[in-house]
This record gives sequence, structure tokens and C-alpha cells, in this order.
Amino acid sequence: MLTALGLGAQAQTYGSYTPYSIFGVGDLAPGGTAYNKSMGGVGIAARNNRFLNPMNPAAVTARDSLAFMADYSLLQDNKIFRQGDMISASNTMNVADFVISFPIWRSSAMMVGIMPYSDTGYGYGYLVTDPNVIGRTGNVSYTASGSGSLYQAFVGAGATFWKRLSIGAEFIYHFGMIEKTFTESFSEASYNGASNGHKLQLNAPAGKFGLQYEQPLGAKSSLTLGATYKTAARLGGTIDSYRYSTGTAASDTLYHKNGAPGNVRLASEKGIGLSFRYADKFMAEADYTRSDWSTTGIDLREGMTGNLTTGAGRSAFKAAMTESWRVGFEYVPNRNDIRYYYNKIAYRAGAYFKKEYFTLDGNPVNAYGITLGATLPVFRWYNGITVGMEFGQRGSIKNNMIRETYANFSIGFNLFDIWFVKNRYE
Repeated sequence: MLTALGLGAQAQTYGSYTPYSIFGVGDLAPGGTAYNKSMGGVGIAARNNRFLNPMNPAAVTARDSLAFMADYSLLQDNKIFRQGDMISASNTMNVADFVISFPIWRSSAMMVGIMPYSDTGYGYGYLVTDPNVIGRTGNVSYTASGSGSLYQAFVGAGATFWKRLSIGAEFIYHFGMIEKTFTESFSEASYNGASNGHKLQLNAPAGKFGLQYEQPLGAKSSLTLGATYKTAARLGGTIDSYRYSTGTAASDTLYHKNGAPGNVRLASEKGIGLSFRYADKFMAEADYTRSDWSTTGIDLREGMTGNLTTGAGRSAFKAAMTESWRVGFEYVPNRNDIRYYYNKIAYRAGAYFKKEYFTLDGNPVNAYGITLGATLPVFRWYNGITVGMEFGQRGSIKNNMIRETYANFSIGFNLFDIWFVKNRYE
């Protein structure tokens, strides 16, 4: 369970806002573009020449060989928190991705982009209510806040062999800063308060490999099997931890340490997916991913454990295995309809269930939700605007934990143009 929190979003800009982001490297961001998010987050086995799909580096080969493609997405996150009889809400907006892709040679292509890896955003406070403590020290208040993000920049390439097997690889560089502060204050002037915190300036290189095999089923249908593997990434950079006293009685630095993260890693991830496509009209996909954080050391490093100790209603944070199950589908009535615009719209829906990468006092933190979305064609070629909605829930009000109910909205701009045409005549 989390501590008894006075929940409430602060007047501050956050990439994401959730009390669960106090732990580890924060709240892991959902991957993919608005196209992926509108289908429950699937994409490991998706091959679509109209959209960029960064979920699998092998998918970059599903494209027009002469096209330049780009995708830019925004995500708005709206949450309602509940713990016991306390209710609060937040809303944030953040860039979800920026990706471009272009051909290399024949059946090969490249993809370059950046997107969030994790976000930290929280702010809460409470008053000590124990009369024995208040009688000796006066009113005691405790506040905490955190903000920051880790990003992942990537460059990848893929190639298709024998018209069916596509293989891709990607270099990823994680980077960013997270800052967490915690303050104890006393109303009685003869007592000093304390302020402590952590500033995490982190970086980590990693790699990702993917493959997709497409098997035709008759003239119009096909089945695609996809798989991905992302390597573990040892964290570099610095963690600056401090603690000092505040107040009128005295001021003193009680503790200050600046050092490397040590033997702490971001976990590796394995994924597998299966998709079915019928012509340019219908597509359905199911994905499964698994990532073991239990041996990463992230629950032992100061600055990542939430600054909490067990007992007194406070949580024991423990890194664990995270898994996700996702399904999604796309339906287009008639892409070539020249009479009714709504027949050319790509309609999507999906659902997912996910276990978070940690437990609190041995209690798992699970999330589940449904997604809806559509791509509205604009101008010519495959240009479009993708809109998506996500409704879900994470956590539980049992064991004094926090339940998040959320409604997220995404919008993506899909850009497509023919750039790489050789002149036939001089």
C-alpha cells in the first residue's frame, strides 16, 4: 500500500501524473504511435504501408519503396484517484512520439525517432495526527513532489528477404532527469524540519531486434507472426542524494552523496504477436510481452525506492515481473469510395491487461482498459489524422492502495509523400 496520501495535482507541468511514479524510474510510458494506441497498443505483428509502426523494427519494411513517412503524436492523460474516502483528479499532456522513415535500397528502410520511456509526476502531503506527537512538537506536516522524464531516442533499419521474412534492428539511447523532494515541517519554532531529495541524471544504451514473417492465405488474406527482443540497459549517469535541516533552531547539511547508479539496469523485454489481414479492409492482432525487473536492482538503489521505509503505514516497493496481453483490430469499409467519406475512414478498437513492474507490500498493481480510434484521410496519398481514446483502471482501493480511473486521448498526424523518384529523362 502507498502511504495515506493527500492526493492532488500541483500547479506544475508534468509529462504524466500518478502517485505510482514515485517508485523506480517512474511510470513506464505506453509505446507506439496514436495508430498503435487506438488498437490496444498492439504492433509487434502489424504490417501496414500507410502507417509507421515503431513497436517492431522489422515493420519499417512495410512501406512504399519511394515514400518518405513521418508521424507526430500527442497524448492527453486524465485521471481520477481514489484512496479510502479521498478523491482527486489530474490532467496532463505530453508528446507521445516523433518518428520519420525513408527507404535505403530496394526492400530495406530506416526509421529514426524519439518518444518517452518513463514519466515521473506526483505531489502530495499529509499532517501527522498522532496526539502524542503533536503534544510534544506541535503540528507536523509532510509533503513530497517529483517530476521529470526519461526519453528514448532510436535509429533502426530493416530488410525483407524472400518477400515474406522481415528482420530489423534498432539502437536505443535512454536519457533524462528525474527529481524527487520530500519535506518535513514543524509548527513549533524550537524544532527544525528536514528536506531531502534525489536528482537522477540517467542514461542507458540498449538494442532492440525484431522479425516478422508473413504467410499468404489465398489471394487476399495473410497471417503474420512477429517477435521482438529488447536488451537490458545498465544505467549510467549520476544520482545526487541530499538531506538537510531547515528552520530557525539551526541549519545544517545532514547528508549529501553524489554517485553513479551502480549495478542498476532497465529490464530486457520479450514480445510476440500474431496478426490476420484480409485485403486492405480488415486486420486483427494479439500481442504478449514479458519483462523481468526483479533482478535489475532498481528496488535497492537510493532515489528509486520512493524514499519510504516499511512500517507506519508505508509501502515496501519490490521490483517484479511485468506482463501485458493486448488485442486490437482495424476495419475500413472502402478505402477507394469516392462518394461517401466515412467509408474511407479506418475504424479501430482494442483492449489490454497489464501487470506493473513492481509490487507494494506484496500486492500486484494491475491495469486494464479498452481503446477506440479512427484515422481520417486528408489531402492525398496516405496522409491522415489519427484520433484515439483509452478508458481504463489501474490499482485497487483494497489494502489502502490507490485506484486510478483514467480517460486518455491521443491525436497523431500521419505524413506521407513520394520523394525518391528518379527522373526518366534529363
